[in-house]
Amino acid sequence: MNSKLITLLFLLVSVNVFAQRSNSGWVNLYNGKDLSGWKLLGGKATYEAKGDEIIGTTVSNTPNSFLATEKEYGDFILEVELLAHPLMNSGIQFRSLSKSEYQNGRVHGYQMEIDPSARAWSGGVYDESRRGWLYNLELNPAAKTAYKINDWNKYRIECIGNSIRTWVNGIPVSHLIDNMTTKGFIAMQVHGIPSSEPQGRQIRWRNIRIQTENLKPSAPADIFVVNMVTNDLSALEKKQGYRLLWDGKSTKGWTAANGSAFPAEGWQIQDGILSVQKDIPGEKAKGGDIVTEKEYSAYELKFDFKLTKAANSGLKYFVSNLGGSILGLEYQILDDENHPDAKLGIKGNRTQASLYDILPAQKIPYSLKKVGEWNQGMIRVYPDHKVEHWLNGIRVLEYQRGSADFMENISRSKFKAVQGFGTAAKGKILLQDHGDEVYFRSIKIKELK
Repeated sequence: MNSKLITLLFLLVSVNVFAQRSNSGWVNLYNGKDLSGWKLLGGKATYEAKGDEIIGTTVSNTPNSFLATEKEYGDFILEVELLAHPLMNSGIQFRSLSKSEYQNGRVHGYQMEIDPSARAWSGGVYDESRRGWLYNLELNPAAKTAYKINDWNKYRIECIGNSIRTWVNGIPVSHLIDNMTTKGFIAMQVHGIPSSEPQGRQIRWRNIRIQTENLKPSAPADIFVVNMVTNDLSALEKKQGYRLLWDGKSTKGWTAANGSAFPAEGWQIQDGILSVQKDIPGEKAKGGDIVTEKEYSAYELKFDFKLTKAANSGLKYFVSNLGGSILGLEYQILDDENHPDAKLGIKGNRTQASLYDILPAQKIPYSLKKVGEWNQGMIRVYPDHKVEHWLNGIRVLEYQRGSADFMENISRSKFKAVQGFGTAAKGKILLQDHGDEVYFRSIKIKELK
């Protein structure tokens, strides 16, 4: 082969490689020279462009710092490699905002977590300065080992419509459905540290690139889905077997607990929300509890609820007529701070998310929301009779129906004289009217086998 032909083939290969790179759709967000196209928001941590890396360094006594893109992005696929000090917390902001009318310009929005700690929530989704944790890795514990400490990690975020998905080193971590913010900047966070911690810890980012056109989402991974959109079932949730237990618009499938029809008063359906109306002092209660028409045995039940101040309610399961009373195990829904019932019972077994009057839920800061904010509750009832209570993505209670411990705790409760309480093979699901204003939405069920 002569030299001219070799040169021609080399040029053809080079042109082809260049064309592939040009047509890939990836755009670099860092130019490899300086921080053009980026701006500093929040605190005063330092950021440096050094070779093919951006390096962020902690500074004491300054709030969270963010190196943000000047441009905003809606739908995109983002990839970045990062190496973080093993004792620092950080994150990647996306679809985030900084507006003067919101807490004087405080950065807020979605964040993909960087968490080298023993908690191992790297890749989870946190709502910075707004709603807190949206998807933590207790919901997908298999992904806790994806992050490599003291090594480079490849992060991937896919934001397409309401779907937000994350990967760490090719392992699917989070699947969130949410429509609160559809567009915003991308930012590299350096977390604020107190004076008690040494400053100078660093996080390094490289190969920061984004696609915004002709997006092709990755194949769905069979992991837990957190859906924040009211009464919505995503394609993956449907595939996993979930269905709406309440359709978000009618009384179909529900009746009064002590009758064959839905209560004519006391409950309201409006804007996709089912609410209990507050009783008026001195007047007869109007509503009463409502139950599903169907009975269930093993299932995963998701439900959103919102409390008003000093409100008391509950979601009961394995509900049946026992001795002339409609009774069942109760996931307690309560304003612990302002309702006196929280201080009654034994060791807090009447507080939020507890098995009412039987077993207390753990009080974990990440799981607690303020009154007036939406909570995501979940009850898992396994075929082997194990039961879990979850609150805002955290498992706060676990027990075994029919076990010696379970029966002993019932014997100390107000249900001790009720024959067969809590041991039925199946039962209805009940929403309680306790005379206080409480809101429900996105009630979903997946039956387990």
